Amino acid sequence: MDNSNKFRTDFKYYKQKCPLPDLNKVLDFSNIIAESAVQSIKAVEDEYVKIKSEEENFIASLMLPPSEWNIYELKDNPGLLFIRNPFTPIGQRFWIYRCLHDYTRKPNRLNIDAHNILDSSKNWWNISQREDQESLRKKLRWATLGYHHNWDTKAYSENAKDPFPSELAVLAKYVGRIVGCHNNFSAEAAIVNFYHFDSTLSGHTDHSEEDMSAPLFSFSFGQTAIFLLGGKSLEEAPTAMYIKSGDIVIMSKHSRECYHGIPKIVAAQEFPWNIFQNSNRPSANLGGQKSSEDCPYPPCKKTHTDSTENLNEKQTSIKQERKNLIDNILKEEFWSPFHRYIEQSRINMNVRQVLCKNHVGLST
Repeated sequence: MDNSNKFRTDFKYYKQKCPLPDLNKVLDFSNIIAESAVQSIKAVEDEYVKIKSEEENFIASLMLPPSEWNIYELKDNPGLLFIRNPFTPIGQRFWIYRCLHDYTRKPNRLNIDAHNILDSSKNWWNISQREDQESLRKKLRWATLGYHHNWDTKAYSENAKDPFPSELAVLAKYVGRIVGCHNNFSAEAAIVNFYHFDSTLSGHTDHSEEDMSAPLFSFSFGQTAIFLLGGKSLEEAPTAMYIKSGDIVIMSKHSRECYHGIPKIVAAQEFPWNIFQNSNRPSANLGGQKSSEDCPYPPCKKTHTDSTENLNEKQTSIKQERKNLIDNILKEEFWSPFHRYIEQSRINMNVRQVLCKNHVGLST
């Protein structure tokens, strides 16, 4: 064994099944009272956070007010920001639904495309719900959005690009503003990873993007991951930490170029997407948003008047779709297949900026 490769040594240790690894040294951000390895970071005060659009207002309504966010930074790895679950239960259900039902649809690309398991007219989620398609559910490992990452060349291409989901772009930019991290962030590519209890993610660095100064945003839902964050060399021993449902990890500054990986998925101790309080249930007539008493922000003011009926119709259609979705994910019969999946799996949305500021395409 190469003892100089401390990252690989720790990765194998936490991955092992017999004997099971000792998890007492894994950093748990839900219990860091006595931890000296992290420091708290203050979010931008609520009154200084100006909602910039109706869509951002909707995204913000799926989360707690920023003043209630618990944000931490690793002292030994500057730029690694950890936000402990700022999502409401409705917010978690919303993003779980988007990942499973919508982000697995064309034109997004899936790992199973290469095996011609489904033709382009069929939807993975709908087909995978059949009783005889359990194996298909586990075969899906990733989906790419926006600029599609080429796993062979480790590069992006203008010939492999589709529109990026606006809600996910708004989420990343909103979170970045709250923590004061790269206010000009532009979400242009994402990898949605689907993990099961036997899944791992080998140690690696993310270096395919042209703008390496822009952070990576990681949003996790479902079962718990043990995440290893090392240094810029494999010789540096990594820090092991739990990432639980709803947690957000931002890799910026020094940590942006560090090795990281996931050696193990462990069972979650609670299912926060099911932990409701009365105030968390949005009114059915608010299009998925909370009432003005519950929502941390008032509706944003319109800065212009829409001049075309088509635009008005599109906006109305989007609001209605969100309203219907929020109503449906509160119904246990509708939510049941999503719960069955997520109680055995973990979903991670990893969002990144590809292009340098003010660039409209990849450099040749």
